Amino acid sequence: MDGNIFITAEQHRAPIICLSHLRWNSVFQRPQQLMSRFAADRAVYFFEEPVENQTPELRLEICPRTGVVVVTPMLPLPHDAAAIRGMLDRLVTRTGPSVGWYYTPMALDFSEHVPWVATVFDVMDELSAFRFAPAALRTNERRLMHRADVVFTGGASLFAAKAGQHSNIHCMPSGVDLGHFMTARRPLFEPDDQMSLRRPLLGYFGVIDERMDMVLLAGMAALRPHWDFVMLGPVAKLTPEDLPNASNIHWLGSKDYNDLPNYLSHWDVALMPFAINDATRFISPTKAPEYLAGGKRVISTPIHDVVQRFAGIEAVSIAPDAAGFVAAAEAAMMRSDVSDFAAVDDLLATISWEGIHARMDALLAASERTTRLSAAALHTTPAAISDYLVVGAGFGGAVVAERLAAAGSRVLVVDRRTHVGGNAYDEVDAAGLLIHRYGPHIFHTNSDEVLAYLSRFTAWRAYEHRVLAQVPAGLVPMPINRVTVNQVFGTHLTTDEETAAFFASLAEPMREIASARDFVVAAVGTNLYEMFFHGYTLKQWGVPPEALDRSVTARVPTRTSDDDRYFLDKHQCMPASGYTAMFDAMLDHPNITVLLGTSHDDIPRGRYRHTVFTGPIDAYYGHRYGALPYRSLVFDHETLDASQVQPVGTINYPTLDTPYTRCTEFKHLTGQVHSKTSICRERSSGTGDPYYPIPNDANQRLFKRYQALADSEREVTFLGRLGTYRYMNMDQVVAQALATARRLQTQRAAPQSSMVSSSAAS
Repeated sequence: MDGNIFITAEQHRAPIICLSHLRWNSVFQRPQQLMSRFAADRAVYFFEEPVENQTPELRLEICPRTGVVVVTPMLPLPHDAAAIRGMLDRLVTRTGPSVGWYYTPMALDFSEHVPWVATVFDVMDELSAFRFAPAALRTNERRLMHRADVVFTGGASLFAAKAGQHSNIHCMPSGVDLGHFMTARRPLFEPDDQMSLRRPLLGYFGVIDERMDMVLLAGMAALRPHWDFVMLGPVAKLTPEDLPNASNIHWLGSKDYNDLPNYLSHWDVALMPFAINDATRFISPTKAPEYLAGGKRVISTPIHDVVQRFAGIEAVSIAPDAAGFVAAAEAAMMRSDVSDFAAVDDLLATISWEGIHARMDALLAASERTTRLSAAALHTTPAAISDYLVVGAGFGGAVVAERLAAAGSRVLVVDRRTHVGGNAYDEVDAAGLLIHRYGPHIFHTNSDEVLAYLSRFTAWRAYEHRVLAQVPAGLVPMPINRVTVNQVFGTHLTTDEETAAFFASLAEPMREIASARDFVVAAVGTNLYEMFFHGYTLKQWGVPPEALDRSVTARVPTRTSDDDRYFLDKHQCMPASGYTAMFDAMLDHPNITVLLGTSHDDIPRGRYRHTVFTGPIDAYYGHRYGALPYRSLVFDHETLDASQVQPVGTINYPTLDTPYTRCTEFKHLTGQVHSKTSICRERSSGTGDPYYPIPNDANQRLFKRYQALADSEREVTFLGRLGTYRYMNMDQVVAQALATARRLQTQRAAPQSSMVSSSAAS
């Protein structure tokens, strides 16, 4: 093994050793697309399956185009797991701590002993359904699922089949190299072996194996003998007798990836003649977006992921048999209008390999941080692991961790969930839509400081949230404004003064405003209270509004104007790449270590100097005085075959005959362009993860007992909505965390000064 072949990434990222059942120099598909991009900022070693060679040798070759090191074990007995294990060990010794990225579970037979920095399982196919699949493959897949830190699936069907097998699994359908394939939309030089073929010319490129419907292909050729069909790609697991031998079907073999646009540019229609069998049940072909990027109309058999992913895209036709393919091809060739490619390009912009790589890289980075310290190291390392233990990786924990790390402190962040971001966590779902897993989070603030701080970690897209309420008069603006009043009461108010006078005529003044109900009734009367607030508040909080503090309804004031924005803050925007990407950037600091799926109780005392606790304060003290009441939430997510289903981001349902409180359509929030849409119906619950402290006098008295304990602490700081038992918006938590970090830095700089109360009350 040539020692000079090893490369060192400029950045501090751990190398990736990709264990693949595919050859690097075969069809340029998902593994090659992703590993090429990962190689831009870290060393990547593509560990192929072995080949037979009389002399044992580990061959390493650098791919000049990508910088990926292609590693091929060469052995007299290619299936000698012990020999392959030895070669892998030699590689890992030279690369140092590395990420294990698996495409085949069978690689566990020689790699299970390796202490990877992080383990990734990228499930690109249901390999167990393929011809000649090893008998042990299913068993190895279960083992790999257990070991993996993060799992990706190559399509929605695979995601649906595997989702219950791992807690950190993400749907990442294969994408498209837009810059490469869009060149086929302009005239290109046609390769010699295709130039002589007749027109119309229908083509396919990719692996040719048992997933191809050869009967369908032969049927098309027989129905249209004056058409030519070109098939590009390596033939695998098939004999020459398996291939249709028609004079108008041309098997041109494997082609260089760089040459594919030259072939594609001259086709009249692109084909995906896949068989409907076990081997294709879960596939999500890369060919469709590549063909579309090249400006070609596509005809496919009814592969589930193709039907779902390209629903509403007129440039993609679905046909079940040869006659259907021929009819669809004739219709496609008659279309000269390219206007339907506007929808194609909108969709392609959301599924580029660059975007998929960026999302995967962020999730991998989080997994690398979780495994940086092993459980054994936590208990055996004699020196302190960190200056600060931050419990919780949401807004409060992430901000205070970043500020302390930037000031030179070592910070260990733990979170019992398997992701960063707390309740603001967002992710791409099985359909490729960016959703908020824990309900809508809309950023708004009047603080220039808060916005400037967060802008270090994200760009923004402008967004002003609007909410409608479903009442007997129809969908009306919420908060109640002049438009609402006119629609509900049939009035024709035109000025703020007229509206204020109308509200005054409805108001029922009270000597003392003691509850959430009193606040609304005193301002706008019982009628509007019953219509908009009573049922919603009862569903949301589980107690009558009379038992809640006035602050609950005071958060949604009435307006005399026709301004229908839900918030009136100076700054209203959303992170351009989502909240999770922002948190990943915030926590990406050499002084920060993140352990996910970890409780603070797992970290031995003495390994940190000070704790910042953002979880429930009563839980920290073992519910010594009893549990503080919280409300939880249940989220029902649904993907719909429509580009949009709501006129605004959120619709409230204040009546008791609807079980949920509100429904949000995320595309309004994210600005994502997609043929499908995702909605989330939200219900409140008395059990589950704590979301909202329940504000009333009795609960405040109980909290004060816990706060007295916190005030006596010198080495613990409580922070955030749960740590200080009060409702706060995201920007308020950020402001509190910034102030807390400044105070902790001051205390550390002047250790002899008097230690003030450790509960964060800024």
